[in-house]
Amino acid sequence: MPDRLTALLAVQLLSERRDREGLEHFSALSAERPGSALARSLAGVFRARLHGPVEEALADLDDAAERELGLPHYFRGTTLAALPGCAGRAGTAIADLEFVLAVRDQFPAGFLHAVQWALARAYECAGRPQDALEARRRVGHDRDVALATDYVADAEHGIRFGPPRLVERAPGVHLAQGYDFADFGFVVTGDGVVAIDAGSDPRHVEAALRDLREVTDQPVTHVILTHAHFDHVGGLDAFTDAQVIAQARFPEELRSQAGSPPPFPYLLPRGRDHRKQAVPDRLVGSAETLTVGGVEFGLIPISGGESADGLVVHLPATGVVFVGDMCMPYLGAPFVAEGSAEGLFEAIRTVGDLRPNLLLHGHTGLTDNFTVEALPGLSAALRELHAVVLAGVADGRPLVDLLELDHLPEVLRDHPAAITPYLVMRDGFVQRVNRQATGYWRADGTGVEHFSTAEWAVALDLLGGGGPDAFAKTGEELLSRGDPALALRIVESGLLRHPREPALAALRQRLLLALVERNQFLDPFKFAYYAGLAGLTLAPAG
Repeated sequence: MPDRLTALLAVQLLSERRDREGLEHFSALSAERPGSALARSLAGVFRARLHGPVEEALADLDDAAERELGLPHYFRGTTLAALPGCAGRAGTAIADLEFVLAVRDQFPAGFLHAVQWALARAYECAGRPQDALEARRRVGHDRDVALATDYVADAEHGIRFGPPRLVERAPGVHLAQGYDFADFGFVVTGDGVVAIDAGSDPRHVEAALRDLREVTDQPVTHVILTHAHFDHVGGLDAFTDAQVIAQARFPEELRSQAGSPPPFPYLLPRGRDHRKQAVPDRLVGSAETLTVGGVEFGLIPISGGESADGLVVHLPATGVVFVGDMCMPYLGAPFVAEGSAEGLFEAIRTVGDLRPNLLLHGHTGLTDNFTVEALPGLSAALRELHAVVLAGVADGRPLVDLLELDHLPEVLRDHPAAITPYLVMRDGFVQRVNRQATGYWRADGTGVEHFSTAEWAVALDLLGGGGPDAFAKTGEELLSRGDPALALRIVESGLLRHPREPALAALRQRLLLALVERNQFLDPFKFAYYAGLAGLTLAPAG
């Protein structure tokens, strides 16, 4: 397993507080691979968190750090800083963490949040309060939450997957990342610029255009929309006098979106509406070619993946393919009834037939993980999962049972590039396939009767004796067992009955932050949802 994937697994286990499982896994991995400094380091991390003999944990951490520079120092520094009194080794923690900052370009940007938090604690242990205060100012947020991603979020602009940057991914092909929840592209031609998608807010597009002016002063002559979702068409007003091109089913998808519920907090900037009005100048019903300034654009409709109005944009000269949200983990936005497994399989086949060199998706995490190399293995693994889910539905198994299978196809052993994309997509895929294969009455009785949240709150209040203490006690116990989502449901029911109880309000905030931590890697929609409920503001770590 590559070090990046190993570290991702470790941070995911840490965020879910699955310490026993982490210790067992990485102890076994360390024994299996005695030369792996990272595996030894991670065994020490989880051993320390389980409050066992700290000397044994420190021995693991020290041995790993002596053998290899890099991640072992990050994990030793952050672990020491979290121990009471920094285990008397504040100097070591500070040295490790300052080393990480010195070579920060070799680490994922999001890790700097955790480094600054840990540095603040280590400086406090060392009796350096001013340095601790400065480290806290550089964290990028003001809550006690362990983050290792470079998300940026606030109510005014919504959530973005990192600081803004315009990246040239191929000659003349620029990707605007971090300006908006969605990414969008610019292709420079001899006669002007062709934009691919338009983000969710004209302000975000205008910011990217200002940066583009450092590359070219040519006007944007065309905007090609990969699909009609609000985060890809909301900034269209920033493009004046440009011809807008979309797939033939774009108007239908736009109407469907307008009739759907509003998105969760942070998925749209403040003041923006998901009911966007947009009238393309040109609709594409079958594969065709557009040539602008000597650059050929293949326009290929797809009817699956996230939505029925997908439009793939192929640049044959460079082998670049813009695929929009074809591989969105939920097979459609989770709050809209759209997307299908069959459509995704057909879309992957269509894109694969183009023999692309590079896939550019509508969101940074998708571009980073759903690569050309990942698609064959991902398609095979999801086809197997599809069969497993349909068989489970036919057997009357409830959705929660299908999710808890954590099905991991054997084919992934031969396709390591597909492992992370599969894990990111698995739960959303299971939910969408299950929803499409079942009615509104389920075999386990779900849907036969319906109760409001207020009714459930009354019933739970009766069960708990009519006071807030039972809700708080149950919430704390569920959190300690590693189930913050269920704990949040209980606590929110308690707040409906006892809205002025400060202990319940404080516990709700802790639970929301625990869910932010848990979902930071594998579920950006849930991350945005819980961050929005918590009012969490995230800036890049200094």
